[in-house]
Amino acid sequence: MSVDPGDDGHVRLLLGAYVLDALDAEETCRVSRHLRGCDGCARVYVEVAEASALLALLRAEDLRE
Repeated sequence: MSVDPGDDGHVRLLLGAYVLDALDAEETCRVSRHLRGCDGCARVYVEVAEASALLALLRAEDLRE
């Protein structure tokens, strides 16, 4: 994972919240704009989005095993 987003231009620390639609409008625009121009962050975004989709398939019973 990258350092604090204030220290560089990448948005990796915001991708989880972006996938969950938990950012404010300004942050959402910042991340969206960055993803269009940064292949590295775009690849991480895909991984985070896929992980989020898989987690949604779990049931409470699955977590008790």
